[in-house]
Amino acid sequence: MAHLCGLCLTLRDLHGQNARLVTNYDGLLVSVMTEAQNPSVAPHRQAGRCALRGLRRADVLDSVGEGARLAASVSLVLAAGKVRDHVIDGDGAYARRLVASGAAAVAARWQATADRVGAGIGFDTAVLTDAIGRQAEIERRAGPSLLDVTEPTQTAVSAAFAQTAVLAGRPGNAAALAEAGRHFGRIAHLIDAVEDLPADQANGLYNPLLATGTTRDAARAHCEEALAGLRSAVADLDLDDRALADALLMREVGVAVDQVFTERGGTASSFAVGAMPCLLGVLALQDQPDFGPGSRRRRWRDACCDCSECCDCCECCDCAF
Repeated sequence: MAHLCGLCLTLRDLHGQNARLVTNYDGLLVSVMTEAQNPSVAPHRQAGRCALRGLRRADVLDSVGEGARLAASVSLVLAAGKVRDHVIDGDGAYARRLVASGAAAVAARWQATADRVGAGIGFDTAVLTDAIGRQAEIERRAGPSLLDVTEPTQTAVSAAFAQTAVLAGRPGNAAALAEAGRHFGRIAHLIDAVEDLPADQANGLYNPLLATGTTRDAARAHCEEALAGLRSAVADLDLDDRALADALLMREVGVAVDQVFTERGGTASSFAVGAMPCLLGVLALQDQPDFGPGSRRRRWRDACCDCSECCDCCECCDCAF
């Protein structure tokens, strides 16, 4: 939760409140791996009360830390790419010109912030942007193999994981982290594909398993192979604090794989479960009026923040609103 809330608040600090909507577990893992290698480069701080935490204070990763900033940069790039894909495909509301135009502008701003933040910590976000573009090309291509389809995700996650070794001052971990990222990227892509399969079949949408003629059993075999590779790579890492990294990558990824292939129709990713309350709470507030006199959002701000020493706003404090 320290990493999850820290990523959320770092996104706010870098790009404003709405950027917090892109908080995700892929970015969180980048933050975790940086701290696991060298806790001194991942400072914590006490965050103020947040309604999404039951108005409790919390220990969170500080946005000045390079791991938190890398996590935010990765999250913004991936979110921008996803929005651009929806605009290009004209999915749902994105088929409306006004919606598409607004969404494209948001994606451009997220991408620009991600590029700036990445450059500030020595990370070239082009590797992620190129992977997203290549993903779309591969999906339009006739007859790709399943591993062709998962390759861009593997490459993107590999680059992000390997960068944590640079930030932590542990260059000897770079190769193992790159390998761990490739395996995790494959698993994440396949879990999404399996979870989305019923809906994609019903709606005639693209799905990697359908496009490549891959059965659920074959997809699970690919996941199990990647899981073994992930665990081997993580075991080879030189870590100062292994507990959380092992809990997430050695245990919880395996739980997610087991669940997606045994619980049809259920949410498999154990990673997503922790993030949902935070994200749903922020999303719900997007429909609330602005901070006008007497508004619900201003009352929440007054209840959980004290901005009297800085300004009459909420961008300066740790309130979720």
